[in-house]
Amino acid sequence: MEHEDDVYGGEIPEESYMESDFDSSADAEAAAAAAEKAKELETMKKRLQEIEEEAGALREMQAKVEKEMGSTQEDPTGGSAAQAEKEEVDARSIYVGNVDYACTPEEVQQHFQSCGTVNRVTILTDKFGQPKGFAYVEFVEVEAVQNALLLNESELHGRQLKVLDLLLVSAKRTNVPGMKQY
Repeated sequence: MEHEDDVYGGEIPEESYMESDFDSSADAEAAAAAAEKAKELETMKKRLQEIEEEAGALREMQAKVEKEMGSTQEDPTGGSAAQAEKEEVDARSIYVGNVDYACTPEEVQQHFQSCGTVNRVTILTDKFGQPKGFAYVEFVEVEAVQNALLLNESELHGRQLKVLDLLLVSAKRTNVPGMKQY
């Protein structure tokens, strides 16, 4: 055995000596590193919790916005109350075709005022502001529509007008304010 010790060049230190040198410093370093890692892990867990809460709040906000946007996109009429109002306006409105391009809303109103009180005259225009040659007339009373239909084929500015009940027009369009209105 001495022969083996000679190979290594000296005495083998006692185990207690080796443990005393490394245990205190190694254990302290390991404990400090473990404590640092535990703090870091705790910080990461807190940050993850915050991120998850933010993500939940964002999901709720997105769902709310999608619900609001979906209701306006899915129901373009704006609800049954708005639809009922549009139908009521349409019931009081007429379509007037073959309107002279030089005709003003005031002249159309004057032409139909014998039928009843005119609430609005809309002469539609193209993207350049030129009249399309037809108009919508909205009356205050529903009864005025029947009187206005009697003016079908009457003349305005030398042109024979085509007067139709807006509810019967196949390409139904709600009478809304246009570029030129009274």
